[in-house]
Amino acid sequence: MQEVRRAGIVSYRLGGADGVSIEAEKWAWALERLGFEVHRIAGAGNGDTVEVISGLGIEHDGPVDEAALHRALANLDVVIVENLLSLPLNPAAGIAVASALRHRPAILRHHDLAWHREDTAALGPPPDDDAWRHVAISHLGASELAEHGVSASVLYNRFAMDPPLGNRAKTRAQMGIAATERVVLQPTRALRRKNIPLGLHLAESLGATYWLTAAAEDGFGAELESIVNDATTKVLRGQGPGTMDDVYAAADVVVLPSTWEGFGNPVIESVTHHRPLALARYPVANELFDLGFAFFDPHSPDDLHKWLIAPDLGLLGRNHAIARQHFDIEELPGEIARLLREMGVISADEGV
Repeated sequence: MQEVRRAGIVSYRLGGADGVSIEAEKWAWALERLGFEVHRIAGAGNGDTVEVISGLGIEHDGPVDEAALHRALANLDVVIVENLLSLPLNPAAGIAVASALRHRPAILRHHDLAWHREDTAALGPPPDDDAWRHVAISHLGASELAEHGVSASVLYNRFAMDPPLGNRAKTRAQMGIAATERVVLQPTRALRRKNIPLGLHLAESLGATYWLTAAAEDGFGAELESIVNDATTKVLRGQGPGTMDDVYAAADVVVLPSTWEGFGNPVIESVTHHRPLALARYPVANELFDLGFAFFDPHSPDDLHKWLIAPDLGLLGRNHAIARQHFDIEELPGEIARLLREMGVISADEGV
């Protein structure tokens, strides 16, 4: 019987609804498909599935429990570090994890980098080690790492191409949305860089209800309340009782007006849920446009308005075909297996 291999996933927080946690779970799924037993280790997370280590979280209030960290990392064949060594929101946690992983097989997956935020820009590039591999989620991220002397491969975020069909009628009824009401969905957290005024303006221009699914973070609460209070259209907030599949089903248009995203999962999620998308050209979005997707400009609502009057469903089908070619989650186990073979974690004849 082949010995069970063990992989660890380490981050500031795991098991939540934030993008890094969601993407980490996709890698956990892929590693399990490859036969690994997956252990989740973080500074915050679900106590049933995540081993919580004091001092590793973003909101740290004490030193890292290094003894507990070393115990958690012991006997793991490979460790995936999700953003903790990329964006130094807790430098002490980064130092402790990097030290514990020296000369051990690890994949550092970079969602955000220090220079992407003003408050961490001076802290420099992620650490490096000959036993590690760096994976960026965009070509922009990989090129920026290269400028700092760090070589990284690119592995885009992956998605289920045929997600469950949400319940449009039930979700609309639960959210108080009339059958004839047009809905513009912004499925993001509420942060300044999410550019909520532009998303709201698009909804107002289309005579539509604006739906923002997540709460304010990073001190944005007062500004968000002011923006919402000045709105000239109906505003819905929160995900509601359903799943995100239900939310997408209830919407007519998706908007991602951000000035910055490390990737922007709603881009591909809108495509797999067959919804038209109004997408701002933040830097990484240009990579997605270059793949051939047809999206609308949130600054120019007239084009989207015309499409809604006479929808070209072929546009949605072509977008979906492009997504399947580049972002299918079924390809993820094979991509990870390739990295693990290069690292010597699995042999040439293992994997999918």
